[in-house]
Amino acid sequence: MTTTINGTSIAQRIRSQVAEEVATAARSGRIPGLATILVGDDPASAVYVAAKRRAIKEAGMRDFHRFLPQHATQDDVAAVIDELAADPQVSGILLQLPLPRQLDADALIDRIPVTKDVDGLTTASAGLLARGERGLRPCTPSGVIELLDAEEVPLKGARVAVVGWGELVGKPLTHLLLRRGATVTVAHEFTTDLAAVTRPADIVVVATGVRGLIGPEHVRPGAVVIDVGIHRTPSGLSGDVRSAELDGIAGRITPVPGGVGPMTIAMLMVNTLRAAQWGAEREAVVF
Repeated sequence: MTTTINGTSIAQRIRSQVAEEVATAARSGRIPGLATILVGDDPASAVYVAAKRRAIKEAGMRDFHRFLPQHATQDDVAAVIDELAADPQVSGILLQLPLPRQLDADALIDRIPVTKDVDGLTTASAGLLARGERGLRPCTPSGVIELLDAEEVPLKGARVAVVGWGELVGKPLTHLLLRRGATVTVAHEFTTDLAAVTRPADIVVVATGVRGLIGPEHVRPGAVVIDVGIHRTPSGLSGDVRSAELDGIAGRITPVPGGVGPMTIAMLMVNTLRAAQWGAEREAVVF
């Protein structure tokens, strides 16, 4: 019997904990604040930003939002980032991706101070992660780790197959898993025998953007399967895993929707709170 991991319930528990900590901080006059930057008129991005803003406000945090038109220039967006970086009320800055084609996303992301990089995507944040130093981690990979911990899935010594080597999930997740003592194998577009990588694994995490890539031939009986993919189809949302075909094979599996997705926003809230707390620590240091 395959157990479905309830990411929505786990995420709600984390969000409640964050709200409690924010309420405590507010009593001392320190309220975390998230600045979201939306450039252009991509409908999906607008929906994602709205969900993030709603979650932040529900937790009692300050909502700083900036919208720029589709034709915004590199200098226009850079100026907004610099303004928010200098604002002491802004704990974290999130630049919603993808950006319009005329913009250099990497350069703009790297303008965000590492101390306010709640998406964990700057070069500096990646360096801190690789070195195992304290920093803000990318939200989706962090959410995957929290899901596994909530399900009490052992990571130390576990064999984990990470399918997908992207900057947003695969690469940072590999570092997080290694730090927890897992033995990690990564599969990517040049992997010649995908099943040979995934079949021996105790845990399979899939983040490829390829709908239905993983099926019964890729998963050993009893393995935990984490599906990070999300695809809109005429019949609804689906993931990178053919979930129905794994019923009775996988030990545990995340659904789409309701699995990793809710965890991403929950971890964004955690990162915003941490950024505010760490900022307060720095202000308390007397030189």
